[in-house]
Amino acid sequence: MTTPSATPSATPSATPSAVPASAPLSDTFGLQLQHMRDDLLARIRAQRGGAVGRAEAAAARKEQASGDWAQDDAEQDLCIAMDERETAELTALDQALQRVADGSYGLCLDCGVNIPTARLHANPSAMRCVACQEAQER
Repeated sequence: MTTPSATPSATPSATPSAVPASAPLSDTFGLQLQHMRDDLLARIRAQRGGAVGRAEAAAARKEQASGDWAQDDAEQDLCIAMDERETAELTALDQALQRVADGSYGLCLDCGVNIPTARLHANPSAMRCVACQEAQER
């Protein structure tokens, strides 16, 4: 006579478990994120001439204006676009560092599943799993 097995069913769960990145993994990505943030800030400082602030850098560009209004406008538009991109990148890095600090790094903000490590290696500041990011971009 056989008795039913006491082991649970081997059917896979419909959703992966939502466990934040392990401490060593989180620490590794935290260091990488901090280095990326420091590099970005250094690049911003270098583009603006060191310790020169945004207003002083704008004044210096105006003094160097070529007299060609179309070119000056295009250069100004490029500077604005670069500032916006750098600001967004800095914000994303700061948010990722905050998730490392509060222990939620590696979890999708929308659905709560683990973001694959390969995705975090490709984009350490990723906030969402691929499926949720694709849905966000639609």
